Amino acid sequence: MSNATTAQEKAITRQQLIERLNQDLSREYQAIIAYVVYSQVLKGAEYMNIAGELKKHAGEELAHALVVSKHVDYLGGMPTVTPLAVVQSEDAREMLRADLNNEAETIRQYRERVLQCETLGEFAIAEDIREILRDEQEHLVDLATALGETPPDVSRR
Repeated sequence: MSNATTAQEKAITRQQLIERLNQDLSREYQAIIAYVVYSQVLKGAEYMNIAGELKKHAGEELAHALVVSKHVDYLGGMPTVTPLAVVQSEDAREMLRADLNNEAETIRQYRERVLQCETLGEFAIAEDIREILRDEQEHLVDLATALGETPPDVSRR
């Protein structure tokens, strides 16, 4: 596949970018809720360190939500107020796995968003999303480490 085809596939309208950023915002809300709850309900000595990290992640996800909301508004849209569903479980590994899967999807989506923003000439939004991607990748590594795994490959679906 040529670069031209890839760029053409990433081309979207301003309205479509608003819609996709709102989907990203729903994922950020989901992450905030999950991290708040999971950080408080993880039990056992083996989860003490990751529980503290999840609490920190909750604050970072809130910062991401504020940035994404600002850009939705800038583009002329109304930021969504609806989170994606949060996995509820009493099993620590299941909670961490849900977070890991959500972070992987968030990274995939934000990588697409960077290309879409650049195609529309929205370079400042693309730069802000790159900064968010740094945090999301760190979250992915933290969760994989807590699960005793190698971080998943997020370059493909």
